[in-house]
Amino acid sequence: MSNHQLMELPIAVEHWQNGDAVFVDIRDPQSFAAGHIPGSQHLDNSNLPQFLSSVDKNQKVIVVCYHGISSQGAADYIAGNGFTDVHSMDGGYTAWSMSFPEHTERE
Repeated sequence: MSNHQLMELPIAVEHWQNGDAVFVDIRDPQSFAAGHIPGSQHLDNSNLPQFLSSVDKNQKVIVVCYHGISSQGAADYIAGNGFTDVHSMDGGYTAWSMSFPEHTERE
């Protein structure tokens, strides 16, 4: 049974525009550097403990990967650590960058 919810891209964009969610990107560092959602945090095993201990467990968290598949497992893991409002974004960064290229940023 999954502990997260799936979120459609248009809804995720609304939350991004409203600034009422934390976006975490679990793609590899090179992919994140090449392009990501502005304001999103890169999340991997090295900074996961700090993320889990520093973010309000009631904060809406939207997990982003390449296509919306691997983010589901990561979202389950985050939700399993006491977070109450965790979502996996359908389509991942690929869908975001194709639909909203003006809302991407590079390092």
